[in-house]
Amino acid sequence: MNRVCLVGRITAKPELRYTGTNIPYTRFSLAVNRTFNNAQGEREADFINIVVWRRQAENIVNYLDKGSQVSIEGRIQTGSYTDQSGNRRYTTDVVADNVQFLDSRRQSEARATSTPYDYQDAPASSPAPQNDVNVEDDPFADFGDNVSIDDNFLE
Repeated sequence: MNRVCLVGRITAKPELRYTGTNIPYTRFSLAVNRTFNNAQGEREADFINIVVWRRQAENIVNYLDKGSQVSIEGRIQTGSYTDQSGNRRYTTDVVADNVQFLDSRRQSEARATSTPYDYQDAPASSPAPQNDVNVEDDPFADFGDNVSIDDNFLE
């Protein structure tokens, strides 16, 4: 089973992009605090690449900003591409199925006027492809209705 649940803060203002077939998506990094302190007694964070498709992507771009807290449910997806120097690069992303906004309206409005979260010192992650040619469409986009599996399926 490939299932991921994360709670964290968006590290930069998400931007809406479109595939070659005009499907909206957004990519952003999510800072997720670790549950323990390092040797210096400081809490560290992991920076996880997130991809969101369609209407959820549009909502994220319209309503969230750097520092917004969200809950993400989705799946891990790996891929690879060749960079401009001809080197093979590997990517790991969480493809979000469900995104919940966790900030109150007051927190969101306050963030719009000031940015208290500074992720500029975040470690650089693997660069993601910068053009739409390297982004594959969601394979389940035209699947249709929900899948229903009967409880007796495994018997």
